[in-house]
Amino acid sequence: MQNNVVIRSILGVLNHIQKFASRNPTRMAVILGVGLYAFTVFRVPGALSVSAISTLFMLTLLLSFASAGQTMVLIGGGMDFTVGAVMSVAAMITTSIMQGQDGRILQTLVVCLAFGAVVGFINGICTTKVGLPALVVTLAIGNVVTRMSYLITAGTPVGSVGPAFFRSVTYRFFGVIPSLTLYAIAIFPLVFYLLYRSRFGRQLYLVGNNPEAARLCGINVARVKTTSYMISGMLSALTGMLGVGMLHSARNQMFDAYAYNSLIAVVVGGTSFAGGIGTYTGTVAGSMVMVMLNNMLTALNLSQRIREITLGLVLVLILAMYNRRKAVRQ
Repeated sequence: MQNNVVIRSILGVLNHIQKFASRNPTRMAVILGVGLYAFTVFRVPGALSVSAISTLFMLTLLLSFASAGQTMVLIGGGMDFTVGAVMSVAAMITTSIMQGQDGRILQTLVVCLAFGAVVGFINGICTTKVGLPALVVTLAIGNVVTRMSYLITAGTPVGSVGPAFFRSVTYRFFGVIPSLTLYAIAIFPLVFYLLYRSRFGRQLYLVGNNPEAARLCGINVARVKTTSYMISGMLSALTGMLGVGMLHSARNQMFDAYAYNSLIAVVVGGTSFAGGIGTYTGTVAGSMVMVMLNNMLTALNLSQRIREITLGLVLVLILAMYNRRKAVRQ
């Protein structure tokens, strides 16, 4: 009898958590992130150091940049698994062009953004005009992009970033605030404007909710979706450029994990797989959850295999708490 009462109590608590996560995904993500960090500090007190906190903040910003375009794609009813591949190749492009010099930053930025836009355009055309499933298309194109980078670089690191660019990404004001925050000051308002203030953003939500209704309203659904993929590609390329700025040198597939991490961060932050629902604020909170989770597993000194298994199980549990409601299609 007592066991039944305990089980019912646990199920009741889990049900309340699931409802809370469904109603307040951003708030739930923040609670999860803080909880994961508190557990890490409890087990590894060194995780409370100023340097550790600054690093976690930097990694959260980087993942939130990569997840920004993914948010737009999911809101529009798509999915982008080329994020990691684009980031990795953009990192290779960055070091190849810079070759340790600072005078080529603008040239590098233009080439990286153009590369990301082209990959996004191909994703958009294949999913909207050809009619192929977004999951299959973006996985395939991401694989092609990765293999092309191996052909170009022969699998070896090429060049390095310029010293000034390296400092612009890794410098910490007062020893705490990462200079990556300055990039966030530029990127965050742009993303918020595109999603909530621009005509494109309004059309994107309508397309994600009901593409047929969007067509009847005179919206070019294919163009809106393709634009979201192009923006995702450009933001991924920019993030890859900033990411390699933190590490100084690049290697093939160095950011491939961001394909899945960005997708999960977006979903944990409240964006629906069905489209039409989501906020960038939630995505930033979801990025924090992913960073804190990976930090916790690393701090516990688990083996790589155990970490991967644990990460998978924990992510399944986290996603199970988000009771997604489907967007209206008819």
